[in-house]
Amino acid sequence: MELEGQVAIVTGAGRGIGRATALELARLGADIVVAELDRANAERTAGEVQALGRRASVVPTDVTSRPALTTMVERTRAEFGRIDILVNNAGIYRAALSLEITEEHWDAVMNINAKAMFFASQAVLPTMIAQRRGAIISLASMAGKVGSRTNLPYNASKAAVISITKSLALGHAADGIRANCVCPGFVETDMWTLVAREQSALMGLSAEDFTEQRAAQVPLGRMERPEDVAKVIGFLASDRAAYMTGQAINVTGGLVMH
Repeated sequence: MELEGQVAIVTGAGRGIGRATALELARLGADIVVAELDRANAERTAGEVQALGRRASVVPTDVTSRPALTTMVERTRAEFGRIDILVNNAGIYRAALSLEITEEHWDAVMNINAKAMFFASQAVLPTMIAQRRGAIISLASMAGKVGSRTNLPYNASKAAVISITKSLALGHAADGIRANCVCPGFVETDMWTLVAREQSALMGLSAEDFTEQRAAQVPLGRMERPEDVAKVIGFLASDRAAYMTGQAINVTGGLVMH
């Protein structure tokens, strides 16, 4: 119970990596704030957290809304009295060839994946600074470290997450706050279903063939599970990672090694 007595906010915790992360942090002893727009999925995650013996609160949160982020923090402080961990998990994916990217596409991806990640972090910082401790862990991607013919805005947004993480780490190390991010690879989630559908259409493949091709590229020989990512996030949230900040940790099965 390494995180016993601590409180974690997880954005987009209703499904996929966010849900797995909320459950992993709960297993480690943290109470969980499920910051999620989908009420049914949020309630499911909260119920699973409570079944693990931890407290859970659902806070409907549009991460692109500054007032909603303020409410997220205020409700967490009112219910739990502290904020020890923020996991910036909420994100979206859209594929397109470079010449087909619209301004609306660019703005939608960047606003949720990068801008919201920063302003959610900014929202919790005053509480963490006052506590003289905190851990901010954000979902980047191996896409933030490589190029792509069909994902340019997504890749740019995840590169931004890596850069923002480094600046937060440098800016707030003296406040006792650590900031790190994780860079997953091909994760079997609802988002992957969308990735496979959009990418396969651009490549003239079936979604199943696209997934099979991608899985075959993984040195460890299988697609990634949400729990593979969640366990690394749990480590980064804990005192086992007390001397780590500003890092972008690959969790890719060996797909990316830099």
